[in-house]
Amino acid sequence: MFQDYNTVSLSGNQTMGNFKERWNITSNWQVFVIILVFAITGSTAAMLSKPILHWLGISKETHHIALYLLLYILIIFPVYQILLVTIGFVFGQFTFFWKFEKKLLRSVQLGFIANWLDKNRKRNS
Repeated sequence: MFQDYNTVSLSGNQTMGNFKERWNITSNWQVFVIILVFAITGSTAAMLSKPILHWLGISKETHHIALYLLLYILIIFPVYQILLVTIGFVFGQFTFFWKFEKKLLRSVQLGFIANWLDKNRKRNS
């Protein structure tokens, strides 16, 4: 009647246990908090990017829609990255999101930023 939540299938052969192991997550509560942080960060980044574009004088009325959307996406990316680590910290998941952030930056060929951040973080510690 009740399912073991460590074996709930996410997709195909992957189970919650595999997901937790892959991301080095220790509990279902931590999974919930991480998903919550991703949700809050995405919504907040989208909300903050529009005023930033407005402040820069960029709007749908002044620029072609394709250019506006491109600039919107380019603004969202750094805003999202900063918010993800910040909100992750607030929810007690800084270590998870710091590792996630560095992995993401390296995957989009921006690993030099992750290396610089690591170097400065170690210097300040």
